[in-house]
Amino acid sequence: MKNQILMGLNGDEAVAYATKQVNPDVVAAYPITPQTIIVERFSEYVADGEVDTEFVAVESEHSALSSCIGAAAAGARAFTATAANGLALMWEMTYIASGMRLPIVMAIANRALSGPINIPTDHSDSMGARDSGWIQIYCENSQEVYDASLAAWRIGEHLDVQLPVMVCLDGFTLSHTMENVYTLPDEKVRDFVSERKFIKVEGHMGETELRLNPECPLTMGPLDLQDYYFEHKLQQIDAMKQALKAIPEIDAEYAKISGRSYDFLHPYRMEDTEVAILGLGSTMGTVRYVVDQLREEGVKAGLVKMRVFRPFPVEELIKTVGNVPVLGVLDKAASFGAPGGPLYEEVKTTFYDQPEKPMVVDYIYGLGGRDTSPQMIRGIYENLMGVLERGSVSDRVCFVGVRQ
Repeated sequence: MKNQILMGLNGDEAVAYATKQVNPDVVAAYPITPQTIIVERFSEYVADGEVDTEFVAVESEHSALSSCIGAAAAGARAFTATAANGLALMWEMTYIASGMRLPIVMAIANRALSGPINIPTDHSDSMGARDSGWIQIYCENSQEVYDASLAAWRIGEHLDVQLPVMVCLDGFTLSHTMENVYTLPDEKVRDFVSERKFIKVEGHMGETELRLNPECPLTMGPLDLQDYYFEHKLQQIDAMKQALKAIPEIDAEYAKISGRSYDFLHPYRMEDTEVAILGLGSTMGTVRYVVDQLREEGVKAGLVKMRVFRPFPVEELIKTVGNVPVLGVLDKAASFGAPGGPLYEEVKTTFYDQPEKPMVVDYIYGLGGRDTSPQMIRGIYENLMGVLERGSVSDRVCFVGVRQ
């Protein structure tokens, strides 16, 4: 890692440090466990004069995202962070940020939604916002958190995209756990992130940038009834499709300056796999450990870590899973009344029309921060091997580590 500085950072600090290097124009924040460290640490950078950022301490999470929306609409780079009930309080504004095509970056320290009140990690908060029009990146460790917190600006601001981005990190497991993180020099970050780019639109006084400007007035976020609303939603759909093209370009550019390569999906030991697990976030480190153990025992096990959940990488998933006979999906969120968890439903839909498809089992785990041990992961693989032997799925949805 030539010319990079090795730092001991927890996940929250990794977000804060990356954001300091970006030096956004506005950070609006309201504290909520387990993301509070992010904005606390960033406020110290502001107080110490290490950034030029306008730090806005607001009265609620709804106000935090509202402030970011106003700032981003005026052309500023805007950042915030939240978790769980804080994200739920922002719900209205998440749709507005995306609908107004504002490339805000928001860190989500994933935490279970109440009630009952719970503060450890699961993915119920960000999964609940999966259809709000935000790009979603999920991180396995603090190094990925740092890197994603830089790439997110380029992804959201790409001229073919122009959408807000969530950087998701598991609460406490990542947010409060110190790890080694390689950080880039400030000047490298500045060169990579560069200046915010704007879509050109036709305004009342001719062509102009899509931002509020008294010299060339625009109306943003007006009443939009049945005459044009549908068309504007299609523009967001197209922007997500464009993100599928933009993200690999930005990842490749980031790899040149960091030496760290990222993709939508990260397969591991999938060459001859018979049973594989697909999942998101920090748990995939535990899964990798178990895969290595099983391989030593002669079991043809593998895994696929999904880094980008929105836009959902359909074609990449089909190519990566290939001819694997049995696939287990890890869902750290429940979708009440649905056939399975959120990730499971997307995977099943992806393979529905394929002539060759894996037998898929959903494993809902870790709700409310329930620990997921290597023994539990091993149990999932044993269950998948049973599916392989039988040639059929008996229980489509399984609940791992829960009292019966």
